[in-house]
Amino acid sequence: MVSAEYSIDLKLSELLKQARPSATSLRAAGEATDAVGELIKSVLQQGLTDRTKMIRVLWRSTPSEWNIMDGFSEFGSSPLIVGVMLSLLEKSYRLVDIGPNPENRDEAIKFRKFWGEKAELRRFKDGAIAESTVWETETWERHTIIKRIADYVLTKHLLLQQEDLTHVVDQLDFCLLVGGQDPVSSSGALLEAFDTLAKQLRLLDDVPLKISTVQPLDSAFRHTSVFPPEPHPLAYEKSSQRLPNFAATCVRSLEVMIQLEGSGNWPLDPVAMEKTKSAFLLRIGESLEDRGMFVTASEDEVNVLTSGYSFLLKIFHERGLVVQKQAGDSNIQSAPSEDKELFFRSQHSSMINGLHGIYQAYGPVVRLAKRWISAHLFSSFISEEAVELVVAYLFLRPFPFHAPSSRVTGFLRFLRLLSSFDWTFSPMIVDINNDFNLKDEKEINENFMLSRRSYEQNPHDIEPAMFLATSYDKSSEAWTKQSPSKLVLKRIASYAKSSAELLTNLIIHGQSGQYTWECLFRTPLSNYDAVILLHKEKLCRPHHVLFPAEIPNGKLVIQGKPSNDFHPCMPLSKSVVRSLHDTRDKLLVNFDPTAYFLRDLKCAFPMTFKLWHDSIGGDAIGLTWESSKKRGRDEDDEAMPDPTSILKEVGDVGKGLVRSVHLLKAPKLE
Repeated sequence: MVSAEYSIDLKLSELLKQARPSATSLRAAGEATDAVGELIKSVLQQGLTDRTKMIRVLWRSTPSEWNIMDGFSEFGSSPLIVGVMLSLLEKSYRLVDIGPNPENRDEAIKFRKFWGEKAELRRFKDGAIAESTVWETETWERHTIIKRIADYVLTKHLLLQQEDLTHVVDQLDFCLLVGGQDPVSSSGALLEAFDTLAKQLRLLDDVPLKISTVQPLDSAFRHTSVFPPEPHPLAYEKSSQRLPNFAATCVRSLEVMIQLEGSGNWPLDPVAMEKTKSAFLLRIGESLEDRGMFVTASEDEVNVLTSGYSFLLKIFHERGLVVQKQAGDSNIQSAPSEDKELFFRSQHSSMINGLHGIYQAYGPVVRLAKRWISAHLFSSFISEEAVELVVAYLFLRPFPFHAPSSRVTGFLRFLRLLSSFDWTFSPMIVDINNDFNLKDEKEINENFMLSRRSYEQNPHDIEPAMFLATSYDKSSEAWTKQSPSKLVLKRIASYAKSSAELLTNLIIHGQSGQYTWECLFRTPLSNYDAVILLHKEKLCRPHHVLFPAEIPNGKLVIQGKPSNDFHPCMPLSKSVVRSLHDTRDKLLVNFDPTAYFLRDLKCAFPMTFKLWHDSIGGDAIGLTWESSKKRGRDEDDEAMPDPTSILKEVGDVGKGLVRSVHLLKAPKLE
């Protein structure tokens, strides 16, 4: 039943009492029980119509022994489980069911009798008048329409209460919500803001070369960002927006790639080319500022605040991709890193956008997968693009199942795939557009075997450990070349296996005891050698923290007070805001104190320990000591400094942000 896209648990004690009040034999009790199951199936089929491909009803368990004095009351006392396989999501999640024409009196009466107060007579755009039912809901909640329909028909036609029904559909939504709402609901405003900017860029006539292409690269534009940014009141051109009392101090900038029209005057020297790009970017920034947009520009980047959002502009030029060979992805091997990265991100964004258009459940499943990766502190080791490709693989190669139609099913399959795929001896080939032929697959396999040539000498020293091949990257260079390592990937797979087992039990048996749906996203801090706890109120987005970190067992090394220099919210009341321009200058674009703290730690302790963190919303950082071999020590070297003194230095580096540092395990000296 776990392979079903959707499941419902029903407690039927009252219904069964009515169905078999005088059953005097096991056969009679069984027949009554079967009749109840068929009745439930019939009611659901009539209510859900073509929203489903299949509905299957079965009892969870039947007791092997019972007290004869209880008669047959124990049979069927365990919940009934209903498994549902959904149709195309356009059908399954539609808002309106159209019934018979009122002129068809008999059918109209049947329709109204079945649907009761939900039935209404409506006139549609084409002029037709028909009986109908409407299931109004927010766009981000449409995956719960099946639940609402099932609840309504089962409680109306059977002796069931709302509390007798448990649906597996939205239990994981909590980790994607902010203030009870899914921020993906503001994606329409984001896309409109980008379209406005793109039009303005293409219309610029005071730049030496016209802008031919404007492409968004951020995951928010491809519907896979866990928390796409919401409009910021200080990021509008005009001050006509009514300001709230408070607003976020930090604003996330969304990367946008620009291509200029062709010209033979571009320099061939890589340094000169980058200088030319900077000059173009500065000129573009000046032009946009002249048109009323708020722009901050430097040689490295141009940020534009417009329509409530911040956009980071970058120029890509094809000449940056030095062509050495025409075959496969070898024509980008010697490209400058900036252009190569933009090329990869551009290709990736285009492909993932196409995938989202085919599979509506893809975006929510990716968001759950990214949330899980971050919640277990793997953010430093696996990129969001890699996660998107792994999820894409399970949609493109779902055998023996169909592609997932529900987010819970898709997330479960992601965990199983991550834990069971043979990463050491198999490349994961993600053919999104069905582009690959035999020659391509041969090239991928050759690249994969080349990456495994050192396996016999050192099984742990293979890279990329996670080999992800796409049409734009047949050698897995883009997203996983350096990370995750073989050991980190093994750890990720182990966590995924445990989470998959827990999620399977939750689906089959429901929530019980200490194991809840939230446990899927709680990570055990005891698995680290040391733990750094951060002041939640000093994070740039404290409302994204799922669970405040619990103080781990271990030695408290240092405690720190929160800084007064930074606060995630700024006041915008009239008594505080004298000049909108001055207040806007206080906005921190792409500022994340945790990210800067981690960068400083890596610089200060490059070979001492490995850092594990949650980039989406975590107030804890895990630390594991590097092996003595990795630290470059031999037996004759002096002993490693006392771990307590190292952790005190760690606390000093993060002064104002670090709440406390705890030592759980000392480093091994072998």
